[in-house]
Amino acid sequence: MVGSWVVVGRGEVTDKAWARIEPLLPVSGGGRRWRDHRQVLNAILWKLRTGAPWRDLPERYGPWKTAHERLRLWTKNGLWQKILDEVIVKDDAVGQVEWVISVDSSVVRAHQHAAGARKKGAPPAKVSKTFAVEGEHLGRSRGGLSTKIHLAVDGRGRPMRILLTPGQAGDNPQLLPLLDGISVGRDGPGRPRCRPEVVILDKAYSHPSTREAMRQRGIRMVCPERNDQRARRAEKGSRGGRPPAFDAELYKQRNVVERCFNRLKQFRDLATRYAKRTAYYQASLTIAAIILWLR
Repeated sequence: MVGSWVVVGRGEVTDKAWARIEPLLPVSGGGRRWRDHRQVLNAILWKLRTGAPWRDLPERYGPWKTAHERLRLWTKNGLWQKILDEVIVKDDAVGQVEWVISVDSSVVRAHQHAAGARKKGAPPAKVSKTFAVEGEHLGRSRGGLSTKIHLAVDGRGRPMRILLTPGQAGDNPQLLPLLDGISVGRDGPGRPRCRPEVVILDKAYSHPSTREAMRQRGIRMVCPERNDQRARRAEKGSRGGRPPAFDAELYKQRNVVERCFNRLKQFRDLATRYAKRTAYYQASLTIAAIILWLR
């Protein structure tokens, strides 16, 4: 600590980001005081950035058990998601959120350390049982264990919503749950905003039922038609109907979701999944999303 400001190390929370995060963290109550929140958050970020085991945490960040316990506690009470939601609300209030949503998915290889979590029906330790879900979103294929990240970003490529599935899961079935999870509250009275102006998608999401669902919700869908769907429509002649509207110029903006995946995977702990529990991996993605919003 030098004067009233903190010397920020590589990959640590900046003063600007900390000014947004600190008011959202719990304060010490009765009993022992919390270890410095900023030190612990920097410890968690070090883990995310390096992908190293907790026990290798450098001494300057304090005991690794303290950092892991804080991660566990705030994952359990949903604090990470609350912080992300609050950050998005504040930016939306000043017009910083662009409601042109791009959606895509990316498969992440799961390390062998991610396997072996106690099954949901087994009698695990009390802490572990809190987060147990069936399968832990781990898929098995010839490539080994994997998890798929389904991501929706705003027009500036910042994460709005993240869902996890096993690696072999399809993209299209997750689109509506992903969009349903977008809910940005108002910085004042009023109902949360949930409906984007436009959703930009690749061909994996091109399905008549998806297009119908978007029409019913009043959401403009920019998605190229698959070749097999185009051929099937052509075979029917005039009964095949018109081709779906497609804005090729607007579709070029879809690259923002690819760039967001690239930024998320700069965190090595996210580029390869090491966490046994999907709750911890989801929390890690949320923490990384917070940092991307505050850059």
